[in-house]
Formats: sequence, structure tokens, C-alpha cells
Amino acid sequence: MANRPQPKPAGSKPTHRLYRVVGDGESASWTPIGAAWPNKDGMGFSLSCDAVPLQGRIVMRAITERTEANGGQQ
Repeated sequence: MANRPQPKPAGSKPTHRLYRVVGDGESASWTPIGAAWPNKDGMGFSLSCDAVPLQGRIVMRAITERTEANGGQQ
């Protein structure tokens, strides 16, 4: 599989960020790994990942000023 940049949906900004999360609660580590855009039909999302984690979990969160300021954490 070639390591090529994935196309981003034209003319729109992502509505969600993707994070790799390791751990739980206050000690969890959140690392941004990509973004997501809703599909035109509203039935799903298109994802663009800069990295795919081998450990931890992937969390998708709506982009807000608050999540941008603190790396996705609530």
C-alpha cells in the first residue's frame, strides 16, 4: 500500500477531529490523528488519518473551540 496523501472533501472544513486515546480519565493521553467530514447523504463520515494507532482507541469528537483548545479532551 502506497503512503499517499488522502484526498480531502472539496470545499468544506472538517466537522470532527480524530484522536488516539491511551488510558482513562484525567490521566488519558489524547493525540490528534486526523479529521472527519459528514457524507452528503448524512449517513456516515469520510475520514482522513495522518496516523493509524496500533494501541489505544480512536475517538471522534465534534470540533468546538473548547476541544481545539485542549486537544480534544473534555
